[in-house]
Amino acid sequence: MHSPERGAQTPGALAALTLAALGVVYGDIGTSPLYALKEVFHAGHVEASPGNILGVLSLIFWTMTIIVSLKYVLLILRADNNGEGGLIAMLALATTAVKDKPALRRVLMIVGLFGTAIFYGDGVITPAISVLSAVEGLEVAAPGLHSWIIPITLVVLTGLFAVQRFGTGGIGKFFGPITLVWFIVLVLLGIPHIVANPAVLVALNPMHAAGFFIAQPLIAFIALGAVVLCVTGGEALYADMGHFGKRPIRIAWYGFVMPALVVNYFGQGAMLLKEPEAVGNPFFHMAPDWAQLPLVFLATAATVIASQALISAAFSVTKQAIQLGILPRMAVKHTSVKDTGQIYVPFINWSLYVFIVLAVALFKNSSNLASAYGIAVTLDMSITTVMTFFVIRYGWKYPLGLSLLATVFFFTIDITFFLSNMLKLVAGGWFPLLIGAGMFLLMLTWKQGRRLMRDRVRDEAIDLAGFLEAIFVSPPVRVPGTAVFLVAEQGLTPNALMHNLKHNKVLHEYNLFVTVRHHEVPWIGFDKRLQLESLGHDCWQVTLNFGFKNDPDVPEALQQLKDRGVPLDDMDTSYFLSRDTVIPTFGDGMAMWREKLFASMHRNAADMADFLNLPSNRIVELGAKVEI
Repeated sequence: MHSPERGAQTPGALAALTLAALGVVYGDIGTSPLYALKEVFHAGHVEASPGNILGVLSLIFWTMTIIVSLKYVLLILRADNNGEGGLIAMLALATTAVKDKPALRRVLMIVGLFGTAIFYGDGVITPAISVLSAVEGLEVAAPGLHSWIIPITLVVLTGLFAVQRFGTGGIGKFFGPITLVWFIVLVLLGIPHIVANPAVLVALNPMHAAGFFIAQPLIAFIALGAVVLCVTGGEALYADMGHFGKRPIRIAWYGFVMPALVVNYFGQGAMLLKEPEAVGNPFFHMAPDWAQLPLVFLATAATVIASQALISAAFSVTKQAIQLGILPRMAVKHTSVKDTGQIYVPFINWSLYVFIVLAVALFKNSSNLASAYGIAVTLDMSITTVMTFFVIRYGWKYPLGLSLLATVFFFTIDITFFLSNMLKLVAGGWFPLLIGAGMFLLMLTWKQGRRLMRDRVRDEAIDLAGFLEAIFVSPPVRVPGTAVFLVAEQGLTPNALMHNLKHNKVLHEYNLFVTVRHHEVPWIGFDKRLQLESLGHDCWQVTLNFGFKNDPDVPEALQQLKDRGVPLDDMDTSYFLSRDTVIPTFGDGMAMWREKLFASMHRNAADMADFLNLPSNRIVELGAKVEI
């Protein structure tokens, strides 16, 4: 259940993981040649002159080199949280590194939450722009089919979201090979044009990028907003580290993905130097006429795979956010018996689908969508860079000078790209930001609401040890069996126990007071799963520890008690839960509308019993009202 890296030492296993990583990790960045170069020249700001073409190619090459090869693949992949990557893993690392600085920790938590929220905005734009730009190849292959582009795109996207509930295990094994074919085709499309016009290779010299900036600083700055589209899969690459380990991801990038992308971009550039009129859709114009229609089908398959990787990442991020208390509980279904990472979250699946259909209907073509794309990605890249500083400085104890130098270098590049993309705010950049802001509001409201609830429960609760001492002065009737009381905070008397004593006038023979804790590490093994403390009179305080990627299973975890002399017969064990109803009130909590929003989220959250995997036929739920 840990990072698969350890098993990847044999050449065969490493090759299999590297192939799988191609499909999942590099689908997004691998489909960027469909639209990245086209968008630089599309808006009309950058003329397709030879000097500009070489300058833009040089920018694309050095952007990929600095942001992906250096920043993500070489450096950020080192910042793993027990083998896991992604913004939530980075957030956990950064906040742990500064845990002795509470004010800074709170700021980092909010910045990390915002980055996670913005990720959902990216999750809407990526499938929309990828699939739409692939289907737009029909315009080149068969111009008469123009009016069919949006309907076909929506059918493909609908099919993609409809199959999510079956899991990707069955079709997943084809992802790697199809993406491998895609990268080979990228190379085959680019090489003939480079051979025909080898002068294009001078763009490998960074002086061309510098020259482009010096000659037309404003035009070059605007162009950066489209150039960044060539590295939009960088965050996904880091987020998927837990599935494959670092080595397969690095081997795939340096050995295969980067060379294929460079050959294709330079092939497009070489063709544009000869035929600047092909600037409308250089990717599909590179192919000979007979190959254009098959290329549309292959590109559509590749973009579906790229979208799948992002949808899977959205499910994974949601599950982690639920367990860290950032989002309300949702139904999470496992689609694979073997792979615990393969999950399906129906609410997120159909919410993404609705917003993606909205994006396609609203923006209508990939060029308009490109103006919505970039802000979310560059914002997340900047946040990751800031978080990394706190990890390397306070977590790894690197010298301040070195930490600042690396951070300032990458942050300057990230923020330059972000500012260039801000020029597209009115044209469409508002869309993913709006989605991100909405998610951020929900996350913040949920987090603050839960804190208010905890504070109120703690204020009104009775100390457990004192309560037990008092009732055993003249003990109630003891009935056979074991009662498991789920309690949010250690040491507090659960409402369910008091209700049981008040209404039923009995106490079970054995009583367990169980607190479930979710930690800011991905995995916690069985050896550290359970802590037990005796309270006397056959009562015990139990703490169960889970990482944010573990599946919380209370009955399974409690099985360890059998070895410690605590009877836990399945048929004689009852689970007592308190079902709280939140009552918003005026006061010093949140604004009234946010308290009402929290109450609604709390009411509609998935069942706690399902979340903790409790047996449905042995649960007793007792209601309580909590005013916040």
